[in-house]
Amino acid sequence: MTRISQLSLGVQDDKRAAAFWERALGYVRRAPRFEGDDWIVLEPPTGESGMAIALDVSATPAEEFPRVHLDLDAGTRDLDEEVERLVALGAERVDWPYYPKDPEPGAKPYVVLADSEGNRFCVEGRGA
Repeated sequence: MTRISQLSLGVQDDKRAAAFWERALGYVRRAPRFEGDDWIVLEPPTGESGMAIALDVSATPAEEFPRVHLDLDAGTRDLDEEVERLVALGAERVDWPYYPKDPEPGAKPYVVLADSEGNRFCVEGRGA
């Protein structure tokens, strides 16, 4: 069966984006596959699960309302604490007009942020 092996994320400054996502996710940079391979690909540390992220240099600006985005789970960390951690790493809060007025029962709350390149992503977790 076909499966997704990595996600390519468009960025203008791949080194800045790599620094943000390495710290945000605890990912490590994949070694170059061949001499001259300058793609920055981040992946979970050995033994950890998760999808690799390739940082693709793009002249196209980040979309205000992207059709595809990352959803992060704060895990055992309180949602507000995780959002503050990500903001301290360089993420920015997004004034998101589509938060549900009446969340479904049992749905985890979430916050929309933008990474250091302006790419929108969500963080869900448990409230305080």
